[in-house]
Amino acid sequence: MQIGLIGCGNMGGGMAAQLIASGSQLICYDPDPATLSKMQDLGARGAESPKALAKVADIIILSLPKAAVVDAVMREIVADIRPAAIVLDTSTSEPVTSQAMASLGDAHGFSFVDGPVSGGPAAANAGSMTMLLGGETAAIERLAPVLDILTAKTVIVGGSGAGHAAKIANNMLCAANLILVGEAVRLGQAAGVAPEALLEGINAGSGRSGVSEVNFPKWILNDGFDSGFTMGLMRKDVGLALDLAKASGVELSGFAQIADIWLNQSQDIADSADFNQIVTRDGKAGHNV
Repeated sequence: MQIGLIGCGNMGGGMAAQLIASGSQLICYDPDPATLSKMQDLGARGAESPKALAKVADIIILSLPKAAVVDAVMREIVADIRPAAIVLDTSTSEPVTSQAMASLGDAHGFSFVDGPVSGGPAAANAGSMTMLLGGETAAIERLAPVLDILTAKTVIVGGSGAGHAAKIANNMLCAANLILVGEAVRLGQAAGVAPEALLEGINAGSGRSGVSEVNFPKWILNDGFDSGFTMGLMRKDVGLALDLAKASGVELSGFAQIADIWLNQSQDIADSADFNQIVTRDGKAGHNV
């Protein structure tokens, strides 16, 4: 079975390393020659173009920056995708894009599965990502050997587009929890409670979250801020949540205030900075954890 990977940056590169280490036959394409060369050094074949990759791959994995790029790449390669091939989109995309690509697959004889991932570059390099899957059950079952290599946990959340809807909801909660746990820590400090002690108490109670259990000890309290996920990426995901809510007619009155902090009140934090740096602000300059 020939596996193709389009997009070999932080997440894609980690997935490529896992696939190569497992003995999989991997062909890669990335628009950055240096990134593609790195994949070849690991043992992957390099493709001259996405179309060339699509012509030979039985499974095509996409790891791309946004829905518009997914759409553009898919429309470029659609005529070259092999009959009965499966496209697995691990990007953080949009449900409507996944549904459109699944319809494109129905018309051209291939399957499209949305499978956005969580865990960041470290999990991609360790094969311990979580993947939220949306699409046809038969196609997902055929992907099982590849999913076993790439992930520690998979959750089938529904049909086409459901994976990306669930990922948007997940990242919405992560964005909110970072703001709220940061405020809780500042509240505790004002009352004389050290952050480490406060978080130990929170993590023993009902207020705990992935942010309080992982982000704060691993990347924030030690001033590491090196999770591999940027402010720009989370701002994009916050925008995706707002867009999905608007398209779905759902009011997010609570989240709207938090979204404003991410999108408008933290502009002094660069898009390239680690996303955990949002906790050094509460929408007002100078309020550090």
